[in-house]
Amino acid sequence: MISFLKMHGLGNDFVVIDNRKGKLPVLNWRKIADRNFGIGCDQVVVLEKSAKADVFMRIFNADGGEVQSCGNASRCVAWLLGKKNKTITIETLAGVIEAQVKDETQVTVDMGEPRWEWNDIPLTEQRDTFRLRLGLEGLNDPVALSMGNPHMVFFVTDINAIPLERLGPALSRHTLFAEGANVNIAHVEEKDKILLRVWERGAGLTLACGTGACATLVAANRRGLTLRKAQVLLPGGALTIEWRISDNHVLMTGPVATSFEGEFDAEAYGV
Repeated sequence: MISFLKMHGLGNDFVVIDNRKGKLPVLNWRKIADRNFGIGCDQVVVLEKSAKADVFMRIFNADGGEVQSCGNASRCVAWLLGKKNKTITIETLAGVIEAQVKDETQVTVDMGEPRWEWNDIPLTEQRDTFRLRLGLEGLNDPVALSMGNPHMVFFVTDINAIPLERLGPALSRHTLFAEGANVNIAHVEEKDKILLRVWERGAGLTLACGTGACATLVAANRRGLTLRKAQVLLPGGALTIEWRISDNHVLMTGPVATSFEGEFDAEAYGV
């Protein structure tokens, strides 16, 4: 039997498996993530040993594909490993990040520097990423950037008027994005308040997306719409995002929660 924790950050939920002893068999991540026939989650998070950090975090989307980074998962992992005011280092495919447990539920993660060069996102060809010439049914000219994961950020007057469940899949798989992209639909309500909905590549509509919130704050500030620190309101709740001047890093602060713990039979979820 394999033990796991079911955790979430603002409803963005994870099955967390500790494989630091290296005994985990080959599993079908898609089966585990299935909400009808599996445990159910947006992402499966697997913890492994790291030579560079306290832990290596692997992230598998609900479609089974592995991705580079996940802000909400990073907070959950930091909370599991850390104590109040202790810094935890987490290695991901996007690099090593640092996180600090602030109190019983709140965790701050240093998500590193945003990248908006076309080949860093990456795009399939050189384009202006500040106003990307891309659109679909009224959504036009997003900001493209990477916060460990590739993102496109559209600014609209009403985020709920956009049929993201229909437009998200096509935009997420647009051929201009070499590895696909997360689609962010944002409305700046005030200089320090952003409303946001996200379609995550490989996971679909999500209640919260940490890297999406970071990417949206950076995009909004670059366009002169917000301050460098703002509250980002997602369907699952609020994150505080700060784009720090001193080192160009983006800090994300928000809550974590444990839903339950359990075990599953490896044979039932094998490849």
